[in-house]
Amino acid sequence: MTPRASARDNAHVTAAKPARTTPPPRRAAPRAAAAKIGALAAGGASTAPEASAVEPFHDPAHEDLDVAAAELPALPGDRFSNRELSWLDFNARVLALAEDRDQPLLERAKFLAIFASNLDEFYMVRVAGLKRRREMGLSVTSVDGLTASEQLSLIAARTQELVERQGRCFTDDVMPALAAEGIRIVRWNSIDPKDKERLAEYFVGQIFPVLTPLAVDPAHPFPYISGLSLNMAIIVRDPESGSERFARLKVPNNVDRFIRVRRGAETVDFLPLEDLIAAHLAELFPGMEVVEHQVFRVTRNADLDVEEDRDEDLLQALERELARRRFGPPVRLEVTDSTSERIQDLLLTELDVDPQDAVEVPGLLDLSSLWQLYGLDRPNLKDAPFVPATNPAFAEGEKPKSIFATLREGDVLLHHPYESFATTAQRFIEQAAADPHVLAIKQTLYRTSGDSPIVDALISAAAANKQVVALVEIKARFDEQANISWAKALERAGVHVVYGLVGLKTHCKVALVVRQEGNTLRRYCHVGTGNYNPKTARIYEDLGLLTADPAIGADLTDLFNVLTGYSRQTDYRNLLVAPHSVRSGIVRRIHREIEHQQAGRGGVVRLKMNSIVDEGVIDALYRASQAGVQVDVTVRGICALRAGVPGLSENITVRSIVGRFLEHSRIFYFGGGGQGEEYWIGSADMMHRNLDRRVEALVQVTDRAATERLSALFTAMARTDIRRWELGPDGWTRMPLDGPGKDMQDELLRRGLPRGQ
Repeated sequence: MTPRASARDNAHVTAAKPARTTPPPRRAAPRAAAAKIGALAAGGASTAPEASAVEPFHDPAHEDLDVAAAELPALPGDRFSNRELSWLDFNARVLALAEDRDQPLLERAKFLAIFASNLDEFYMVRVAGLKRRREMGLSVTSVDGLTASEQLSLIAARTQELVERQGRCFTDDVMPALAAEGIRIVRWNSIDPKDKERLAEYFVGQIFPVLTPLAVDPAHPFPYISGLSLNMAIIVRDPESGSERFARLKVPNNVDRFIRVRRGAETVDFLPLEDLIAAHLAELFPGMEVVEHQVFRVTRNADLDVEEDRDEDLLQALERELARRRFGPPVRLEVTDSTSERIQDLLLTELDVDPQDAVEVPGLLDLSSLWQLYGLDRPNLKDAPFVPATNPAFAEGEKPKSIFATLREGDVLLHHPYESFATTAQRFIEQAAADPHVLAIKQTLYRTSGDSPIVDALISAAAANKQVVALVEIKARFDEQANISWAKALERAGVHVVYGLVGLKTHCKVALVVRQEGNTLRRYCHVGTGNYNPKTARIYEDLGLLTADPAIGADLTDLFNVLTGYSRQTDYRNLLVAPHSVRSGIVRRIHREIEHQQAGRGGVVRLKMNSIVDEGVIDALYRASQAGVQVDVTVRGICALRAGVPGLSENITVRSIVGRFLEHSRIFYFGGGGQGEEYWIGSADMMHRNLDRRVEALVQVTDRAATERLSALFTAMARTDIRRWELGPDGWTRMPLDGPGKDMQDELLRRGLPRGQ
């Protein structure tokens, strides 16, 4: 068994201070933006970087680690990729799944919807932040040397390119393929008269009463446009005076986007709701001539700014800020590519949107509504359904097996969604709530489901007079309102609800159960990489460790005391906890691999995560590569590391796997030079927000069967015959080059991972 980490790995870092978080000119066509800013993008293409303009990352805590790297070449200045453009590269990989004709047809529609909703959130948060930085006049550049304005220009050009790809994919490929399968999206002019009559009746009875046309003139100011809503821009003419007027009409968001026209024996036809409304505009403007109508959509800044150090209740402050979110400034205007210049100019002026933030969309706006079509009962057009297996350690005989008895025999590693969340992590909490010997349950909740069995179990435990503590992170982005509701429900039930530490989001996934066993108290623990959410556990790939290890139990006890009380503890036995020790713990272990390599024992680092952006970790990996350490990185999303650059990162392999399941687990492996390898799993990605502004927890996995499973997972990801993207000096390349490749997730579904002995 590999020794657990020592406390000194955590004790040497000083606690990090939490961070606080005129009418436009006539537009330039968005498609022209790429040509205007091409020179900006060209600067990042060199694979032989020159002398450093960016200083190597330095943390005083790492001074004793610099010796191994002292004789290595200087790190170049252009060694980082831009974070925002790397995220757009990730979303392009999602779009590539929609373009992949080997995917089931409705899965392709689903990926189009995911691409669209991903882009919405990117603009609401990341682009909004860059705009705020530009407006405040902050001169700070990104790690690749770009100003906020330069990044916004590059984002606008790349977004227009991707949106055009998305439109072509849907209009020219997916829509015809759906029609061939009897699922047709039709336009008003193609509908036969009888169907038009029936739809007209539906419009009059169900749609017309909720529509409110709003005039824009000196007596009627331009109306507020809610974020992400579909709207119609309409120009009408007075037939007597010949004067033209502008009006806005909001498309109802409480009605299905796609209206079923009829269902025949072999086909089902859908009409976009905006088409139905457009066909009846004369009824909304009687006596006027409808000259033009177009659909548009606005995205607004949705980032929250809660001053947590003010002397007020955090929950009340967040509720107030949520009410303000809907009034955030616009950050993007989406119009159809057929929109006239005068309508687009009017919208840009009235909404005060930068012309480069006008995105021209070919075809339908807001393809996130394709989730409606994905809900059709057409299993032949979707991935084959699967039932997650119960981990063999908890396989039931005539009666449910006690999780506590199992964990007294040894640790259990869980791998979702291949293994059931409901019969493992969820049952752990449910059994604890029902067990009369359990005295206390403590758990963090970051995102959970709408009808959460986890929350129900905690409420039941409180009703049974157990001590129940729930740390509910009410600042979890876009889940704030749901978490506020859960927090109030838990408090009403008698659960001790806390909201974490001022200035930090609590993102760690940990649960602690204290059980009376004879004359002693035993602690049972769960440390995971994903949320306690049974719904996302079916589509997110995650890992969890269930254990009765006394040292981990003591660590979680200490961690909960930090989260609920005034403890300032920063050192732990078998955990690395951000913001104090995750970065330094990872970097220290990378440097140890350098030492092993230089001593001739061979150095190996393998990492799996969602994103890698942190300069300190990336610089340590560059140093490792320069020393000859073999570095293998699997990253789903953002990657600021540049792989395969001669003299810098030729020993670093970076791949990305995107597919049916969202690869969400974080795993860290260090070879140990034959003197003791280490595996860690947990909630932290290698990003500033995770390492400096969140409470994150990584746990060391030492059980032999569990580490064999993690080793097998790394082996599966490294296979050269699986579908993946590989990062080189010039960007991402789809692999394998000689064929479609095998789907790793499908292979794991069919065969499962080796479980050790």
